[in-house]
Amino acid sequence: MYIGLISDTHGVFSEPFKEFLAPVDVIWHAGDWGGDAAFVDGIAEFKPVVGVSGNCDGATVRYLYPEVQVLQLQGLKVLMTHIGGSPGHYYPSARALIEKHRPDVFICGHSHILKVMRDRQYDMLYINPGAAGLQGWQLVRTALRFKIENGEIKDMEVFELPKNSANFAG
Repeated sequence: MYIGLISDTHGVFSEPFKEFLAPVDVIWHAGDWGGDAAFVDGIAEFKPVVGVSGNCDGATVRYLYPEVQVLQLQGLKVLMTHIGGSPGHYYPSARALIEKHRPDVFICGHSHILKVMRDRQYDMLYINPGAAGLQGWQLVRTALRFKIENGEIKDMEVFELPKNSANFAG
């Protein structure tokens, strides 16, 4: 399965991100979608979506996407929530979810900081795709894509777009 992973779009899903994500089978969105129902539907019309709602999302997104997703696929257990913290500094609610579900992969957003690393304490892969949108202090907008095959994440690629790029339009 070929996965595209984004977070913190805050109402912006621009053409360079669509081009990067065009080959994937599904988009995973780690919260803070922003925008209205048409924006959310636009991403789902582009590719099938699995996602969670974030702290900045309104009723429409919260109705469509839960705060937490636990996925079992290709031999991996994946836990996704928006506010997670990072290894060694997890938010209490995220830590409780990690301890309850014991995932192989933990995905969160919120920080707008791209980070992929092994968490040795919980023996899992930590993934935060950073922010694909314009809102926030980050200088670079980011997304990830990777394959999940036989219980492994393979061929992970990072997409970066300077926040001040001329290709920012939603």
